[in-house]
This record gives sequence, C-alpha cells and structure tokens, in this order.
Amino acid sequence: MQGQPMIVLGEDSQRMKDKDAQSHNISAARAVAESVRSTLGPKGMDKMLVSSIGDVTVTNDGVTILTEMDIDNPTAEMIVEVAETQEDEAGDGTTTAVAIAGELLKNAEDLLEQDIHPTAIIKGFDLAATEAKAQINDIATDVESGDEELLKKVAETSMTGKGAELNKELLAQLIVDAVNAVTVEAEDDSVIADLEYLNIETQTGRPVSDSELIEGAVVDKDPVHEEMADDVEDADILLLDTAIELDETEVDAQLTVDDPSQLQNFLDQEEQQLEAMVDAIADTGANVVFCQKGIDDMAQHYLAKRGILAVRRAKKSDIEFLREVLGANIVSDVHNATAEDLGHGSVRRDEKEGLFYVEGEADTAHGVTLLLRASTEHVVDELERGVQDALDVVASTVANGQILGGGGAPEVELASRLRDYADGVSGREQLAVEAFADALELIPRTLAENAGLDSIDSLVDLRAAHESGDLEAGLNVYSGDVVDTLDAGVVEPAHAKRQAISSAAEAANLVLKIDDIIAAGDLSTGGDEEAGGPGGPGGAPGGMGGMGGGMGGMM
Repeated sequence: MQGQPMIVLGEDSQRMKDKDAQSHNISAARAVAESVRSTLGPKGMDKMLVSSIGDVTVTNDGVTILTEMDIDNPTAEMIVEVAETQEDEAGDGTTTAVAIAGELLKNAEDLLEQDIHPTAIIKGFDLAATEAKAQINDIATDVESGDEELLKKVAETSMTGKGAELNKELLAQLIVDAVNAVTVEAEDDSVIADLEYLNIETQTGRPVSDSELIEGAVVDKDPVHEEMADDVEDADILLLDTAIELDETEVDAQLTVDDPSQLQNFLDQEEQQLEAMVDAIADTGANVVFCQKGIDDMAQHYLAKRGILAVRRAKKSDIEFLREVLGANIVSDVHNATAEDLGHGSVRRDEKEGLFYVEGEADTAHGVTLLLRASTEHVVDELERGVQDALDVVASTVANGQILGGGGAPEVELASRLRDYADGVSGREQLAVEAFADALELIPRTLAENAGLDSIDSLVDLRAAHESGDLEAGLNVYSGDVVDTLDAGVVEPAHAKRQAISSAAEAANLVLKIDDIIAAGDLSTGGDEEAGGPGGPGGAPGGMGGMGGGMGGMM
C-alpha cells in the first residue's frame, strides 16, 4: 500500500480543489450577477421568465428574476440569497446588491491571480465594507417622517424603470398616504411604519389611474345567497375559520332504513343541526359573517332568512386582515362564539366591481387596502411588485430617517473615500480595499451602459464632480449629464444602500473562503466541458446547466 493513494470518496463523487474550486465558484456567482445587470436603472430592460408549465412572468425586479430562474448550482444559490436578504431587509436594491457581489468576486479573481491569499482579500473586503457603511452615515441626509414631498420622491425613484413608472406620481401619493396610515410611534419614541396593517389587492380590466387607497379591507367575493343584503351600515361581523357544514364521517358508512319516514327523520335531523349552527351565530348578534371555509346550501337559506349577510371561502389572509381592521376575534367553533368575538363597522358592496368594502370603527380599526388596477394580469402583477418595493423603501425611510442621492452618486463618493482610506491600510489588504472601491463603481457604469451612454466618459465626469466636492453628483440617464440628484428628486433610502454593501461583501467573502468542493454527484449538473463546465470556454461555470435551462425562455 505504500505510495498508493487512499480513496475514501464514493464512486460517483467528484472533488475540485484550490484554484479550480475558486474559479468554479467565482464563475457561477458572476453568471448570476450578469443575468440581472441589464435590468438596473431607469433604462433597464425587462426579462421574460417562462416556467416549466408555461406560466409567463415579465419583470425587471432582481429578486423575482433570480427566484424564478431554475438555478441548480450551490454557489449560484448563495448569490440568490443575497437578493432575498436584500428584499426582506430593505425591500429594494436587490439588483444593486447582486451586481456588487458579482463585481467583488471578479476583482477578487484578479487578486488571486497575483498570488494574494484569499484570507487577505476577505479581511480587506471586511475593512472596506465597515468603512463604507460608516461613510454612508456621514454623507446621508436626515429626513423627517412627516416630509411627504421627500417621501414621494423616494417612492417615485423606486418605481422608475418598472411597470409602475407611467403613473408614478399618482401611485407615489397613494403609497405615502398608505404608509402614513399605518405609521405608529413605538415605546422608545421611534417611528415605525407597520406594513402588516396594509393590504394590497389587484384587479384587472381598468386603467392604473383608477387605483385607490381604501380605509379598511377589500374582499373579492359574492354573497352566498341572492336574498342577502349587499350593504350593512351598522354591521356586527363574525369571522369564522371553520365551515358552516356538518362534519362528514372519516370512513364510508351505510344507512339501512325500513320505511321512508326513517330517511326523512335522518334528513330532518341534519337540517336541525345546521339550523342550530345558524341560531348560534344569530345569538351572538352578528348580522354579517365572513367564513374561510364552505357554507352548506341549507345553512345559506337559514342565514338569509335571519337577515345575515354571509360570504364563504374567503382567503385566509383576508380573514386575518379583517381581524385587524375590525378588532374582532377569529372563531373556530360557531357554538362557542360570543358577542365579544364580533367586530363592528360597515360593509358596502360594489356590484359593478364585485367587491365588498369593509370598514371598522374609527377608535378600534387599523388597516388600509391599496387597490391596484391595470388592464391585464401581467401588467397588474408587475405593477404590484413595483408598488411593494416602493412601500418597503418608504417605510424604511420613515423608520430610519436617512436618504441618499441616486444615480450612482453614493457609489462614486464611497469609492473615492475608500481609496483614500486604503492609503492607511497596511499589507495586501490595501489592494482588496481598492478592489472594493472599484466594484462599487460598477453601479454608475451599469446605469450608463443600460442607458446607451459611454460608461467611461460618464464615470470620469462623475469622479470629477465628486473631486470638486459635489457629494450628490449623479448621472441623469436621460440626458447623460451629471446633476445634483437630490435636487433632481432621485432619492434612495440610506438603509437599502448599507444593506446592499453588507450583503454583497458577506456573500463574496463566503465564496472566497471555499477552496475545496466535494460533490456526491456530477459537478457539472447537466453541463459538460464543451458547454462551459469547470474551466470550459467563456468562463461559464459548471453546475449552471440547470440555470441555463431555466433561462432558456428568458433570454
């Protein structure tokens, strides 16, 4: 056995080490970042995503693109997690975070080729990210939570380049009004915009300009019986998450009768049980019932007979939101329901739209609904994604109270300050800090490229403006000029920028830390050397075969 290698891996296992592993991981991560770069900015393009069952999604929202793509590579999935984290924590800036992560790894690869150890690069990236976040606090502008004009600019900037852009002024006003409606003061005197009390409903067949903000909830359902009233001004409302039906036996059963009267008695008993359930509801004083489950036909008759408006199979999310709007309890057993469980308010039905509008009483209700309208399903879906991002960034701005200019202005300023900071960093980490600064400038370069401008000229002009002391100098992608972005109304929340830099740096460092890949199966996962497997032409990563398949309907 002396001199012979000891094999401990399974027969189908594969292993990739050192530079091969690093190159493989960096290529996979960069491929993901490149897939969304063209969507960045007001002039960014959309992607069409076609699922395996033919569902079509048209969007330029970074996190939607990455989560819908069929990615089958563990390193690429790490970069997808960057977008998901950015979406959860900041609501917007997902494409920025992913693009910076990809550029950091590209620059890191150049350093690795210069024989700089990954740990030195990781330390340098950590230093740069910490310094960049500290500098954001220095260049950010404080904003009052009641400054509606500035909040509208934040919303409009977020929606620019998305499906909501054409009506962004109207939508921005609705968004600011909605956030203000759910903004509360916390115990520590801080201000919080609690979006849990804000619901979004969509409707097709009407223009976006017909979108509106409604006090209370909107339920897209019909009454269960034609004899029921449509409007109830003084409504006492019961919320049920159980069916108004008789329980069926868990096993098949047969009933043997000697004469027809026995069968009739059996049916009468069922009716009595259903009537008892309706009586229990009526005894609470309820005159409106929203039920998450089904309602038996006979129970519908008894409810209508007692003048109770009933809606069945309401969405769980609607029932939970109605609880907040009405201050009611959700009941799981009608026989245990009491008057204390009821919510109070008004119910109004729009016959033309087929919607119920439910409002609570002023002293107990907290909850509003943003009703978005558009011509088709695809349009309204993209509109909803854009509005949701805008809601998140406005809420973030209200909570954190800091903004930055857009148009690449913060990235150019941070890059300049990081280069100055690098002069004081000893060792090879200095090169990593400078590489981090270069990576941040990807954002203004990409904004220029996507607008059909010369990225080098644009970046030179931006650097010159910042060197002369203009902190808010950013790129106007429509004219190609360098402008003061705050004056131009291009505004971003500082929290989203901090989160993007933090997430991108951590993801890049995680990838760089890996020097050995041990896979139980084929690393190429549907790819091969000729198609761009490990070390294949074009730098395409192995393991992106699944991703290529998912993007087939997109590109």
